[in-house]
Amino acid sequence: MSERALVPTAWTTGTTEVFKTGTWRAALPRHIHAPSPCHVACPVNGEIAEWIGLARAGDLRGAWHVLARHNPFPAIVGRICHHPCESACNRAALDGAVSIRALERHVGGTAIAQGWGFDAPGAARGERIAIIGGGPSGLSAAFHLRRSGYAVTLHEARSALGGVMRHGIPPYRLPRAVLDAEIARVLELGIEVRCGEALSTRDDLERMRTRFDAVYLAIGAGRAKRVPALDYTKPWMLDGSAYLAAVSTGDVPTLGRRVVVIGGGSAAMDVARTARRAGHEVTVLALESMADMPAQREEIEQAREEGVRLLDSAMLTEAIEAGALGVIVRCARVRFERGAAPGEFTTTVLPDRGFCITADAIIAAIGQDPEVSPFRDLLELNGRIVRTDASQATSVPGCYAGGDLTSHARFVTDAIAAGKRAAHAIDARLRGRRACAAAAESVVPFAAINSFYHAARPRAVPARADALERLATSCEVEQGLAGAQALAEMQRCFSCGTCIHCDNCVEYCPDLAVRRDNGGYIVLGDYCKGCGVCVRECPTGSMRMIEEAR
Repeated sequence: MSERALVPTAWTTGTTEVFKTGTWRAALPRHIHAPSPCHVACPVNGEIAEWIGLARAGDLRGAWHVLARHNPFPAIVGRICHHPCESACNRAALDGAVSIRALERHVGGTAIAQGWGFDAPGAARGERIAIIGGGPSGLSAAFHLRRSGYAVTLHEARSALGGVMRHGIPPYRLPRAVLDAEIARVLELGIEVRCGEALSTRDDLERMRTRFDAVYLAIGAGRAKRVPALDYTKPWMLDGSAYLAAVSTGDVPTLGRRVVVIGGGSAAMDVARTARRAGHEVTVLALESMADMPAQREEIEQAREEGVRLLDSAMLTEAIEAGALGVIVRCARVRFERGAAPGEFTTTVLPDRGFCITADAIIAAIGQDPEVSPFRDLLELNGRIVRTDASQATSVPGCYAGGDLTSHARFVTDAIAAGKRAAHAIDARLRGRRACAAAAESVVPFAAINSFYHAARPRAVPARADALERLATSCEVEQGLAGAQALAEMQRCFSCGTCIHCDNCVEYCPDLAVRRDNGGYIVLGDYCKGCGVCVRECPTGSMRMIEEAR
């Protein structure tokens, strides 16, 4: 009988699974879904990486539904948002932030063009909610509450809904057809609207509280701040918000040839550019230096393109009527310094730097405060605004408030976010449960992104209408991204913290320790040595090393 050959010890027909090498490691990689910087910076906490990913894959309707979970007005916000998401974008560290606002406009515009509507509200509930104010915050709260099945009645003092979006933001920035389409889509959910109904006294609010199960106050900021050196009784003196509201209704004031606008924020730029479209020569006086002006950079650039003269670091000290010459506006050069609290600042007049300009009209646009006098003896105040907690609840049970009534931010998206928070808090209260607090997780940094997988591509910048054309026709200034241009911009998104299922973690693992699992990935702790290759090769920062204590 022949002797059987022995199998060499270096060779086996078995499996290497018997060699559990995981005990070698000090840290274990984990497949994660982590917040992107843009998500954290977004006032409404939009799931930006998710909806851009869906749009990139051709599912624009799915992208729109993800957008609308948090913000029912993507075509509006895609035009007027101050886009803090872009300032936070990780792509800025490579070759320029993703044009998130323009992409949101693209998705929102597609939804309007295609006539997409929201899903039907949830199961009807017996509770009734009153919302006071039909601007962005009130409409946002109405949307979220109605989607949860509540009967919602929206009370608006003016004859039409929209608030600052209709009466404060000019059509060349926000076309009225877009505004009307997105408001109409919200109302189609079955929201009762009562225009021409103002809440102006404490008794009005008390009646609302007895008739409804919860009340949300979102009356905006309608009281204009005043420049102390100006006499507002003069016929040549106007308030910026009143001017914009008049123009929005077609009642354009007669101002004369030369107009001086006081202010350095977005409202001042809107006033100045609107006056230019009415044919006036416009000079803007701003306390702040050009770099410190609160208006968005693109608004300042566009105003200057349109022929607005901008005098920064300048303050009006006196306005003197001079007969046929008009009004002599005496000015001083100043050094502007921001204070610790919102709205606080100091100015230092620079000696021997004064100058004069002549005008036919002066329009002050230095900001607005909410009218809180009806609530002074009922709601706890915080200076010029109503005090609320993190859920927008006031000091009175069942009464919530948001938007410009409770914040100095004065951004439409912040108002929309407040309406969403209040709606969720009202829903939780009426269902007898606690409002859920989001678990904090560290934001995906640029260092976690393997930029090798992201080829350098220039940022898409939306085209602008020619300055002469927009002055002559009042057409929309910024144009949207075309289909191919929008798709190319979507492809620039890193998808930070949101897996794109590229399989790099599976293919590059030297120990075959990463496996696909139910649309995601799992790491086999018995075999992973903790080398971190999967983390380094991840193009989206969706793998993270977790230190292990043994």
